[in-house]
Amino acid sequence: MKVTVIGAGNVGASCAEYISQKEIASKVVILDIKEGFAEGKALDLYQTATTLGFNTSIKGVTNDYSETSGSDVVVVTSGVPRKPGMTREELIGINAGIVQKVSENVLEHSPDAIIIVVSNPMDTMTYLALKATGLPKNRIIGMGGALDSSRFKTYLSLALDKPASDIQAMVIGGHGDRTMIPLHRLATYNGIPVTQFLEKKVIQKVVADTMLGGATLTKLLGTSAWYAPGASVAYLVDSILNDYKKIIPCSVFLNGEYNLEDICIGVPCIIGANGVESIIDIKLSHSEENLLNESAIRVKEMNAALSNFIRKGK
Repeated sequence: MKVTVIGAGNVGASCAEYISQKEIASKVVILDIKEGFAEGKALDLYQTATTLGFNTSIKGVTNDYSETSGSDVVVVTSGVPRKPGMTREELIGINAGIVQKVSENVLEHSPDAIIIVVSNPMDTMTYLALKATGLPKNRIIGMGGALDSSRFKTYLSLALDKPASDIQAMVIGGHGDRTMIPLHRLATYNGIPVTQFLEKKVIQKVVADTMLGGATLTKLLGTSAWYAPGASVAYLVDSILNDYKKIIPCSVFLNGEYNLEDICIGVPCIIGANGVESIIDIKLSHSEENLLNESAIRVKEMNAALSNFIRKGK
């Protein structure tokens, strides 16, 4: 199995690292537009194989999409962060151009690939990738829900002082601090609702911390996080290539599910060899439905900045 990671920055390199070390794929290609950058990251990573004991082949290339040929999964991490003075529309316009071009180049050489979108704003970029490529909706997956859910479970683990591996919880909605919805009502510790262990005010703080999880790390690090995003991508890739059919919240295209249409937004999905095997339509409470609808409105407001872009086919 072969995986290509587009973008050799912190997130892309972490994706490649976890996929290689866990031997999820036999071949990993890292591609970047900066001369020698992906090659350097790949060589550095490959030199850990003898000490860590993995056999995945790793190669870095500069903008040579022919080397990505035959990829089963392609991870798109490329894009620019929002800079001071840059409007939302400007950010979307720049990253939309990058994501669309990358998607087209990828499919030229790997027409059957499943694409995982990490680039921000993630729900909007996932929607663009779907519209620009014309691929079936099961083959375009936005990673955000997997990452947000891992952060939710981490904060619950800290509040409970219990192992994170014993906690089940998920985040749906958009991948943003104003659009994500941690479903605390459904969170459990070894099958027991966390509401039996935590007071309401503690749960409210966990939810707030989860929603600000990315911003908190950016403030602490001075840049976006990369370990958890990379691990979340590897988790998705693992479920695809090994057909594990894990339930993972992902940003996917909805056409009536949750009474939403023409939008990519985070909902629980079964992820397997075909990408999105199915969307799980869980029964939400009235308040959760309202939050999801509000989240969808905000995501669609972001998507509106793509209307001219998609129509003109830039």
